[in-house]
Amino acid sequence: MSNETVRSPDLRATTGRIVGSLLSFEEGFPLDSGATLPRLDIAYETYGRLNNDGTNAILVCHALTGNAHAGSEGPAGVNAGWWDGIIGKGKGLDTDRYFVVCSNLLGSCYGTTGPTSINPATGERYRTEFPQVTVRDMVRAQKCLLDALGVRQLTTIIGGSLGGMQVLEWGILYPDFVRTIIPIATAARHSAWCIGISETQRLAIMSDPAWDHGNYTEQPARGLALARMIAMISYRSRPSFEAKFGRKTTADENPGKILNVFDGLPYSYHMESYLRYQGQKLVERFDANTYLCLTRAMDLHDVSGGRGSVKDALSGIAAKALCIGITSDVLYPTEEQQQLSSALPHGQYAEIQSLHGHDAFLIEFEALNGMIHRFLE
Repeated sequence: MSNETVRSPDLRATTGRIVGSLLSFEEGFPLDSGATLPRLDIAYETYGRLNNDGTNAILVCHALTGNAHAGSEGPAGVNAGWWDGIIGKGKGLDTDRYFVVCSNLLGSCYGTTGPTSINPATGERYRTEFPQVTVRDMVRAQKCLLDALGVRQLTTIIGGSLGGMQVLEWGILYPDFVRTIIPIATAARHSAWCIGISETQRLAIMSDPAWDHGNYTEQPARGLALARMIAMISYRSRPSFEAKFGRKTTADENPGKILNVFDGLPYSYHMESYLRYQGQKLVERFDANTYLCLTRAMDLHDVSGGRGSVKDALSGIAAKALCIGITSDVLYPTEEQQQLSSALPHGQYAEIQSLHGHDAFLIEFEALNGMIHRFLE
């Protein structure tokens, strides 16, 4: 594939905004489905410097609605990214030592090719015509990016949730390219429990009349917001919600500040207003067709596909592995992380003690930094 790097100070998708770089591959990108994307764009950011040997790189893989902006673009806290607490001088992913790369994943809506991209064959957005991608497709796209950046070997690859699925596939697809892996709160294959939760979210979107079979010109706001609300319940835990909200009511609030896309529908509790707020925030920054595409990719995730058993697939990972679980995670419970570490030839297990549920990998930075530091020493 030929490629061309374009520097963009303002890289925009249909929704959301990412500041960073864009790499374009012009000769076609084949997918697991048998389809080929005629053009592949990858949005990415880097932090730190690549050494002369190209061997001090770390790849950060983001989760479902994340993006390439994981760190900061300047002094600590300035335009902080979603993992700024982990990336930077002296942190777990120390930019004085490592060249840290985070790319927007294939199928997303923050600059990398996905349903919101223009289909060169039609001149229109792909929408639901965008071919279904897999986690393996995402990893192959990332490999194209790293090759183009001059990376010859990864010191480690790290990510949580959907990011962790990419981490595992990296270890299988490119065993000689990856020295260590750090999958966090993830799975070797998506469980029936998680598939069920994903399906309710997709149906929430597709049941919104504004979805119009994916041909909307404006986001199906209520459907997308409801999908996010369902997800947010699974991202936290009962103790977390009890501690934060309990049975506090909204009697002293101004409903006009909260109702947004659900304007006119009554509510009574802080918990309800929190969920509506989270739903509104996603509507303002994400895309519904993208949400459908990526949740299906998660459901398709199974490292054993075409490789025998899960044990057979994981046994091919030569990298030293740190599998991190979260005590209160209801999506990917600690048993799954322990099973991963046991199945990996060079696996070890660590645990984040937190009441924040699955989202703890985006919150408990002190614990994560300590684990990463010790593992990479």
